Amino acid sequence: MSMFPQSRGSESQSAVSPSLVESIVPSVPPSEIQPEERSTPIQWRRSSPLASSLRTLWRIFTLNRKATIGICLVLFFMLVALFGPLFIHTDPSAFSNDALVPPSTAHWLGTTQTGQDVFSQLVVGTRVSILWGFATGLVVTALSVTVGLVAGFLGGIVDDVLALLINVFLVLPGFPLAVVLAAYVPQKGPLTVALVIALTSWAYQARVLRAQTLSMRHRDFVESARSNGETTWRMIFFEIFPNEIAIVAAGFVGTAIYVILAAQNNDALLLGAWWWYVAPGMCIALLGAGLALINFGIDEVANPRLRTETRLLRRISRFPFSRSRGTHVAS
Repeated sequence: MSMFPQSRGSESQSAVSPSLVESIVPSVPPSEIQPEERSTPIQWRRSSPLASSLRTLWRIFTLNRKATIGICLVLFFMLVALFGPLFIHTDPSAFSNDALVPPSTAHWLGTTQTGQDVFSQLVVGTRVSILWGFATGLVVTALSVTVGLVAGFLGGIVDDVLALLINVFLVLPGFPLAVVLAAYVPQKGPLTVALVIALTSWAYQARVLRAQTLSMRHRDFVESARSNGETTWRMIFFEIFPNEIAIVAAGFVGTAIYVILAAQNNDALLLGAWWWYVAPGMCIALLGAGLALINFGIDEVANPRLRTETRLLRRISRFPFSRSRGTHVAS
């Protein structure tokens, strides 16, 4: 006997509900239930948000041709950077008398003005270029994300101070600073170039992320997280940051390619040695295309309206046979 009063309609509902449940979920006789199924309690399998996000990323990347091609290109250059120098048995910095020799069987990509083999330099230099390009891109991206999101979300005096810092670094010239540092720094090389770019390139992306965060900090999903008692850092990096992942990826791609291009030698153009810059230029173009294609895939993850399968379903729904089939099923 229930302790709560029931209405007349509730008696009829309770009388109908068992048959309705049996029609939807058929009952299994006790003799057909296995012993382990009787003893095992029912557990609801609920996937974690991280696992569902990874499955979504994998689904988008495998369904999207652009992202798949981009991943293959980047993986190819990463494999060359990791294992390529193991197959080079000549010193890429060794001088020889074969100066400015075009491509031949002895030198696949020709030689430089001092007789160095271009092919061995290309394979060995891939590791250095990818290392410094990706490392500088990660440093610049982490700095710009932290400053831009914190300034845009907190506001007030914190926003004023960080915005002033961003404006100061925006007007800081990169190339003259690189020239000055190259004159006074004893160790010249990719490290100096990476430090100058990391010091002068983070402000623009931080300003873009700050403006985007200012437009998001009072939206409904942020207010809902704030009413649930979420911390400030969780709202910044778990609520707002995923909605700006496409902008962050674009900034990382631009910084990495800029570092790789800044470390190149321009003497080949002055000497007219086309074989000296064509092969490295093509490799840089392919690596940049691969990173850009991956960025397109990330953009489709962040914005479902840009996904390829969504546009395909929309196009299919416009054909007459799909409409007639839908009306036939509905009738």
